[in-house]
Amino acid sequence: MDRHIQILLNRISCASITIATFTLLILFLHTPDTCIPQHIEPKPHQKFPKSSCDFSHRSLTSLDKKNKRLWSTKDWLNKVRSFTALFHELQSLGHLNNHSRVLCVSAGAGHEVMALNQIGVKDVTGVELVDSPPLVSRADPHNLPFFDDVFDLGFSAQLDQALFPSRFAAEMERTVRVGGVCVVAVEECGDEEVGDVAKLFQKSRLVSAKNVTLTGSKMTRIIMRISSS
Repeated sequence: MDRHIQILLNRISCASITIATFTLLILFLHTPDTCIPQHIEPKPHQKFPKSSCDFSHRSLTSLDKKNKRLWSTKDWLNKVRSFTALFHELQSLGHLNNHSRVLCVSAGAGHEVMALNQIGVKDVTGVELVDSPPLVSRADPHNLPFFDDVFDLGFSAQLDQALFPSRFAAEMERTVRVGGVCVVAVEECGDEEVGDVAKLFQKSRLVSAKNVTLTGSKMTRIIMRISSS
């Protein structure tokens, strides 16, 4: 009796394995209903796979195309205009001209670099911990990869966000020539705080400070002239 039961169980097992194998084979060969048939024209607005079975190659958006899209946004244009107004004032004060060599430290995506280029300043170097080509290169603002005294003007709107403000300021001073200026924009502050910022620039003297609106935020623009190397 036990022998007959064992034979029956073996036959059931073999039948189950056969059925399972056959089912998997059908599923593998059958095109799922979620797939879009190949004869249907793809829609131009579809940027992502149409289904889990769509293995077609997707072209990558070029850097140039991404930048053009970014640079045409309202937010980008407004920020560039804001920096442009700030740099026009520096021009009127005699601190900046079209032949100035300018360093923008912690330049983010490069709004200030573009603003300078648009007003005619071509020798502009923007640096940030994360690069944003072609406007901004990668560099540590606390350890700038430049020789001493190579720039006429150093600018940053991120000093108050620096991990080590004194080191940040010292590196800006080191790379700007004697007679050149360091310009920073910090969160709006009073005379006492302006003095504290100026003290970070130990080789410079305070020229002026002014409350401004930059990229929609209330800030204080501080200008310091390098007096010693």
